[in-house]
Amino acid sequence: MRAVGEEHGPPSRRTVLRASAAGLVVAGAGAGGATWWLRGRHDQPGLYSETVALTSPTTRDLVPAGEGRLIFPGSRVMRAASGAQALNTKQQQWVSSSAPWTRNLGEHAELARSALLDLHVLTAGVPGGATVAGWSPLWRYVWPRDSSATAVALARSGHTAEATSTLRYLQRVQRADGWFEARYVPGTDRAPDDRQRQLDGSGWVIWATEQVRRSLPSADAAQLVRSLRTMLMRSVGRILISTNTPDHLPAPSPDYWEIEQDDLTLGTVAPLLSGLEAAPTLLTELGETELAAAARDRRTELAAAVETHFGKHEWPRDKDGDEQDAAVAFALPPFVATAPPGATDALDAAAGKMIRPAGGLAPGADWKKDGISWTPETAAFALASAATGDRKAAESRLRWLTDHRTSVGSFPEKVLADGSPAAVAPLSWTAAFVLLTLHELHA
Repeated sequence: MRAVGEEHGPPSRRTVLRASAAGLVVAGAGAGGATWWLRGRHDQPGLYSETVALTSPTTRDLVPAGEGRLIFPGSRVMRAASGAQALNTKQQQWVSSSAPWTRNLGEHAELARSALLDLHVLTAGVPGGATVAGWSPLWRYVWPRDSSATAVALARSGHTAEATSTLRYLQRVQRADGWFEARYVPGTDRAPDDRQRQLDGSGWVIWATEQVRRSLPSADAAQLVRSLRTMLMRSVGRILISTNTPDHLPAPSPDYWEIEQDDLTLGTVAPLLSGLEAAPTLLTELGETELAAAARDRRTELAAAVETHFGKHEWPRDKDGDEQDAAVAFALPPFVATAPPGATDALDAAAGKMIRPAGGLAPGADWKKDGISWTPETAAFALASAATGDRKAAESRLRWLTDHRTSVGSFPEKVLADGSPAAVAPLSWTAAFVLLTLHELHA
């Protein structure tokens, strides 16, 4: 999740999202209630950039909106860059070296190329070896959840060196107690502000490690797991400690909405379930059989608690709540092996409540009625649909994402009610989910 913009640049995500969650907006009137967007000065963000493009192997600049001519067609390289032709050739070679399935996609081939280019430009030469969320100033950081998804997408598309580098960076920045900060300044273990640490990261990194492991030859997979031993042990330990409660549910923590939470959310517990499901295989490989058994048992206990407090309420955002949000996608494959009871129906129901005028999805059913679609949530639903066999829904959302890129093909964070791309572009989380959806459909 990212912040919406304002006249002199975007405010902090926490400030904007706290106002959004509190419902401090009023829906506009219109025929049949269809005109949702507001007309306040700060409610409709513009497009911050068409994309970001390399100016050297380790530097890049934002491409202003409407200035796509500044880059080579079909690239993320500035024409005016030093050694521009060589830089463009190297980027094209990187894309061409992707796994064969990324080229055998028919109508989706261009979409895969867009996603790969966006991930490349947000990864290549970034300090620390991990992918940043975006390149606009307040997005130029590494989020553990975004990076976990990106690592899996890179591995699935054949770029295992970048995938393993991302995971190793996350291991370097993780706290000794297993917690992750909300985000990090690239190349450091430093958070750029004082926003709260977030528990879901401990689950995301275990899931990502197991997924990347599957993309590697057996010897390389074993080496990866050994090299990430510290992060895996810390993450499993953190989840076990946090869920060592009478009902096996952790205390509330900020999730991908990145606001302070009074209630436990599905956006926190779903990644913990994913991590606990992936952990036993990894821990057994490390010889940690007792910890593997503890993770397996706690996964059973936590799943039962989640079924009681979320599943029986049609998978809402908040514990024992009644409004759904995009986190229902995180409770489904490919984040877990099998869809829990009622979750696929909840995905469909949530989509109907979260739909926005341009055809994409808002972050939640009770999100402010500003008419804005968000591409990460739309892509997450495409992924969950693809992984649970609803090809029609997945294809429909992929077509929407294809049609709402910037003029040079990058994925924006938001799409306004009139269909215009808005806010930051590109966004790595969206690109990662798009690649993972295409992999589910075509690999």
